[in-house]
Amino acid sequence: MSPDHDHQVPDTIRRLGKVHHVALIVSSIDESLGLWRDALGLDLETVMDIPYDRVRIAFLGVGESKIELVEPTDDTTGVARFLASKGEGFHHVCFEVPNLAEALLRLEIDGIELIDSAPRRGAEGPVAFLHPRACHGVLVELIEAPGGPSWASLGY
Repeated sequence: MSPDHDHQVPDTIRRLGKVHHVALIVSSIDESLGLWRDALGLDLETVMDIPYDRVRIAFLGVGESKIELVEPTDDTTGVARFLASKGEGFHHVCFEVPNLAEALLRLEIDGIELIDSAPRRGAEGPVAFLHPRACHGVLVELIEAPGGPSWASLGY
């Protein structure tokens, strides 16, 4: 094994790709921007309503990844229940993958419990979630890299 190879990340770890974003549940995006954008200096990329998920989200860039702020717009959603029971804070981590359907199949074969067994529309591309029970209590989202095979089938 060459010295250069000793410092490479193993394929089994590297195969999920980069951290696309870390999502935080907030009671108010507008108030939260006072910290994340104004005090910490992160660049606000977008704020948008996601009606089908009944949330309002904001993405702020940090390095090659993002912070996603998620504000519930309906008190009956899982996000609203999370906020009511746990308060503001960490919600999920999202990893980018080149082919989401392929990644989901591989994870299912490996025995990982999925919330979504097929890619679905997300704010920034095709997404799917892995169940926290399978991920040591952490909700994990996967997003397909821009232009991947699920983009056209989901109408991006």
